[in-house]
Amino acid sequence: MEFFNQTDLFSTEEVRKMVYDLPGANVILFENFFSIEESNKLFNRLLESTPWQQEQITIHGQLVDYPRLTAWYGDINKDVQYTNTKSKIHLWNDDLLFIKERIEQEVDVKFTRCLLNYYRDGKDSVDWHQDYKSDQRKNTVIASVTFGATRPFQLKHVSRKDLDRVDIPLAHASLLVMQGATQENWKHKIPKTTKQIPPRINLTFRWIS
Repeated sequence: MEFFNQTDLFSTEEVRKMVYDLPGANVILFENFFSIEESNKLFNRLLESTPWQQEQITIHGQLVDYPRLTAWYGDINKDVQYTNTKSKIHLWNDDLLFIKERIEQEVDVKFTRCLLNYYRDGKDSVDWHQDYKSDQRKNTVIASVTFGATRPFQLKHVSRKDLDRVDIPLAHASLLVMQGATQENWKHKIPKTTKQIPPRINLTFRWIS
């Protein structure tokens, strides 16, 4: 595991808000949502304290490792069924509550769960998918926080071929909020890269009953 320490003498750390005009979606990016000092500290503490799990999925009858490590946290301590895998829910810790409460000041939602993904290098990724179950996607909120390396977050419409793919760079300390019918109408992914890049921790806060 590799610790992260970003310094940028030219950064003002001013929060920048960008709204993306996508049909059937509500997507907002906040750059510098956390300070560099906060983000460096949170990356390193989450890296060390999180009980990272190597999940597997069955493809054509064979168990295949996910190309990333994961951990679930939330309000309740039980197992959760997620994309054909079964993962244990851990109770919130102080760092996650700090992040969650900061986001909830911006987004009027009380999040109940969080999925942490640890992308160890450029080979770790997540393929095209939609979050939440199909009957829950018409009015949802996901708040995605990035600590560590910048990775492109790609979006494509589920049915409209006339719409171009959208690439949003998710940098250290950023917050991406997806609301409304975004999950119903758009898929998203983090692609692999052959470039030598530092690790990244991503947290996706959700509300699930």
